[in-house]
Amino acid sequence: MDDYPLLNIFWTMLELFVFILWFFLLFKIITDIFRSKDMGGWGKAGWTIFVILLPLIGVLVYLIARGGSMAQRDLEQAQRTDEAFQAYIRRAAAEGGGGGGGGGTAQSHADQLARLADLKTSGAISEEEFQKAKAKLLA
Repeated sequence: MDDYPLLNIFWTMLELFVFILWFFLLFKIITDIFRSKDMGGWGKAGWTIFVILLPLIGVLVYLIARGGSMAQRDLEQAQRTDEAFQAYIRRAAAEGGGGGGGGGTAQSHADQLARLADLKTSGAISEEEFQKAKAKLLA
């Protein structure tokens, strides 16, 4: 331990942190390149080659040229994911939620109605969707 001073340990930790941070940034940019819908195949190939062959310059140029729209693409992706999740919840609620095995019909209907009420209360489904799923369940 005497031949590796404390300051060198901190310096090594800083270098490791920057190295990991660099890879996160590089993967974020490569993901953004392929997520971008306003760029054609040749543009994506060019940016990818530029970022991989000249990483420091490529990343800096990409952030300067297209960095402002990265947040917009992230927001659009989050909205698409949320819409897909909400559609899944609505579809599952409309189908009756699958039911749990055994128990009697009255109990499973009560459980499914309770789940529908919970979904409506949480805002996952609208009043109209709730009424439609309830009518289907009780029919």
